[in-house]
Amino acid sequence: MSARHVATAEVAPKAPWVQLALVLFGTGAVFAIYRVYQQTTAFTLGLDYFSEDFQTYWMNLLYAQLPILTLLGAGIVGRLWMTRERNPAAVSPREELRRHYVVLSQILVFAVVAYLTASIFTEADAAWHQVTIRDTDFTPTHIALFYFGIPCFIMAGVVAFTYAHTRLPKFMNRVSLPFAIVVAGPIMIMPNLGLNEWGHTFFYAEELFAAPIHWGFVLLGWATFAAGGLVVQLLTRIVELTRVAGRPEV
Repeated sequence: MSARHVATAEVAPKAPWVQLALVLFGTGAVFAIYRVYQQTTAFTLGLDYFSEDFQTYWMNLLYAQLPILTLLGAGIVGRLWMTRERNPAAVSPREELRRHYVVLSQILVFAVVAYLTASIFTEADAAWHQVTIRDTDFTPTHIALFYFGIPCFIMAGVVAFTYAHTRLPKFMNRVSLPFAIVVAGPIMIMPNLGLNEWGHTFFYAEELFAAPIHWGFVLLGWATFAAGGLVVQLLTRIVELTRVAGRPEV
C-alpha cells in the first residue's frame, strides 16, 4: 500500500454502525412490543369504545403516546436547530463525509419505520375492518397506526431532513426538493386520514381498499419516487468527498 493510501485511510471517517444498530434494535423492539400488546388485548378489551376497559387500556395509551411523541420530536428537531452548523465553509471534507453517513443512517431508520408501520400496523387495521363493525374513529388498530406508527414515521423523516439541512453544506441555505417530497408524503397522509374517517363515519361505510375515499393515500406511494433524486444528490457528493477523505472504516 502506498503512502498516499495509508494517509487516506487514516483520515477516513467511520460510519456510525453501532449507533445505527442500537437505534434499529430499539425501534424494532418498541414496535414488536406494541404489536404484541395489540394482538393480546384488541379483541378482549378493544371492541367497545364506550366500555371502561377500553378507556383504561386503549384511550389512556393514546393520551400518553401523543404528548410523548410530540415532545420527543420537538425536542430532537429543536436541538438540531439550536446546534446547527453556522459556518459551512469551516466543515472539513472528512467531517462532511461523516455527516453524510449519519444522514444515510437516518434515512435507513426512516425506511425501517415506514416498513413496520405499513406492514404490521396497516395490515392489522385492514384486517380489523374486515371482521369487526366500525364504531368510532378510535379503535385499537387506529390508535396504533394513526396515532403511533405514522407519527413515528413522520418524526423519523423530519429529523433526517432537519439534520441534513443544518449539517451538510450542500443542503444548507436551500431546500432539497426530493428530500422535501419524501418527507412530505407521510405528513400529507394525515389530512387524508381525517377525510377518510369523516367519510366512513357519515356517508361511506364500505371498506373496499379501492374505494375513492382511499385514493388520497396514493400520495404516500408517489412521494417515495422522489427518493431516487435524493439518493443521486447524496451519492454524488459522497463520491466527491471520498476522493479527498477516503472510504469509511468498516
